[in-house]
Amino acid sequence: MTENEGPSPTNLVATIRAVLPSLTPAAQAIAARILDDPGMVARSTITEFSAVSGTSEATIVRTARALGFAGYSQLRFALAAAVASRAPERLVPGDLAPDDPLTDVIAKVTRAESEALADTAAQLSPDTLDAVVGAVSAARRVDVYGVGASGLVAIDMAQKLMRIGLSGHAFTDAHLAVTSAALVREGDVVVGVSCTGETSDVLGPVRVARKAGATTVAITNNPRSSLAELADHVLISAGRETAFRPGALASRISQLLIVDCVFVGVAQRTFETSDAALRATRDALDGFLADSPRRGRSS
Repeated sequence: MTENEGPSPTNLVATIRAVLPSLTPAAQAIAARILDDPGMVARSTITEFSAVSGTSEATIVRTARALGFAGYSQLRFALAAAVASRAPERLVPGDLAPDDPLTDVIAKVTRAESEALADTAAQLSPDTLDAVVGAVSAARRVDVYGVGASGLVAIDMAQKLMRIGLSGHAFTDAHLAVTSAALVREGDVVVGVSCTGETSDVLGPVRVARKAGATTVAITNNPRSSLAELADHVLISAGRETAFRPGALASRISQLLIVDCVFVGVAQRTFETSDAALRATRDALDGFLADSPRRGRSS
């Protein structure tokens, strides 16, 4: 992406949401107005948008540049292309309201989940994914750090790697994560999972692991975050949190999509050993479950 081109229309809104936390307060207000009504901004001259938003034309230009465009005109053209390529409701997903009937809840949550997956796929770089797959495939060990909802993603990734015979460990406690990070070495991989990219309990161990020589990977919504700066490879997720979804449902499902892509890529690259490990673990679990009734009766 060059400065003149800016983000592509297919993932423009998702990109703006991703970088929103890293913008100045004035730029955040303008970006929020863009997200609220991208069609209106696409139709407005800079003078018109300045009047509507209550900000100066210079601030609007600086915001456009912060979003990756040469100026406001390039931002308008990209927004117009985005509006033309997507239905208006696709650009501005309806937030859940306290009085929404459950039929609307189902529709809105389903749409948000689907859009999170589509936006993540649009932003997922095959080259970056390939680099991560290569590093994980060759690693002596893979540590995954995450807390809260991202901790669930960390556990999922470690479990998947373990099923194909790799040494994967999830750490959701910062003290244990830092302890483990201090013992990694060159060739090991650490993965930090954080929607904002600013979670201190993730940044700490990733920083320690980077200093120890490990390859660092970030899974985050914000490509300009502190976590992204610490990472050798950054995989961008595109979930959006709202008032009724602070547990990051869409954020978590977009992170899980990235984890699944990494897992499948690693399983492909190490097919012989991965296939054998999958069959061995499947057989062991089948045998364990078959013996469960007998163990229950004898207890």
